[in-house]
Amino acid sequence: MNQLSVRVLKKTREAEDIVSFELASADGRPLPPFSAGSHLDVRIPGGIVRQYSLCNDPAESHRYLIAVLRDAKSRGGSIAMHERVNEGDVIEVSEPKNHFPLVPAERVLLLAGGIGVTPILCMAERLAHTATDFAMHYCTRSSERTAFRSRIARSRFADKVHYHFDTDAPEQKLDFRALFAAAEHGTHLYVCGPGGFIEHVRNTARDCGWPSERIHLEYFGAQAQDNSRDDSFEIKLASSGTTYRIPAGKTVVEVLAEHDIEIPTSCEQGVCGTCITRVIEGTPDHRDVYLTDDERARNDQFTPCCSRARSATLVLDL
Repeated sequence: MNQLSVRVLKKTREAEDIVSFELASADGRPLPPFSAGSHLDVRIPGGIVRQYSLCNDPAESHRYLIAVLRDAKSRGGSIAMHERVNEGDVIEVSEPKNHFPLVPAERVLLLAGGIGVTPILCMAERLAHTATDFAMHYCTRSSERTAFRSRIARSRFADKVHYHFDTDAPEQKLDFRALFAAAEHGTHLYVCGPGGFIEHVRNTARDCGWPSERIHLEYFGAQAQDNSRDDSFEIKLASSGTTYRIPAGKTVVEVLAEHDIEIPTSCEQGVCGTCITRVIEGTPDHRDVYLTDDERARNDQFTPCCSRARSATLVLDL
């Protein structure tokens, strides 16, 4: 996919530990269009690439807007964005990609946890534009950590947004079970935020009888894996018949790279789907948060940046 050079027009503090970056084409040309739920791969100083959701109105073509939470457990991406990317800088980004699209629905429920508000906010803009019936619930630790409140207050959908803060009175906290039980039949749910938040929302919705096809998720990062019981396995490349052993403590991507076989990667956590590879034989041990349950059950593809094997060998379409 083509890379774009963009200039940082504005860097704005949106809340405690959250800054937004307004980006425009470095050569003044219109930016490629995007749809609600899209993200950019951003090349950060130091050479690493991270994904950030677009949170401005998808009707805009003159700018992209992303927001970044400074994460104390960062692998370098968020801290570099906060400390090393400034107004006037030119950085490289991908064209917009969308793995979290809106699907046609009469009614929509949007749930945002913390910095997960970014794609949800873009969706709210689009749903308001199309006059779709929706409600948005925005859950954060405190009002000080709630980004874009002034923007939401000025928006055409301000009356559809409900805030819930961990630090405030219990009665204002979101009762997920009651919310899902009261939703009209056919409502589609979109949720983004920390992994624990997403899992709680998804499990509660399922307990309330929501079918998986009406629950749409996007993770910002994978939860830590327990690798203490990992064992080695083999992969075989279908094109050459060559076999490689993947030891505990190394990924398929790492071992292949040692033999000059490159698989494109980005997040390295099984979040973005960049490295998805077709599996011809064998059973993967799926450790990503990108594939759906149905896609995992087919066992015909996996994410070699983090997933492993349940069978002794995986034959890959490489």
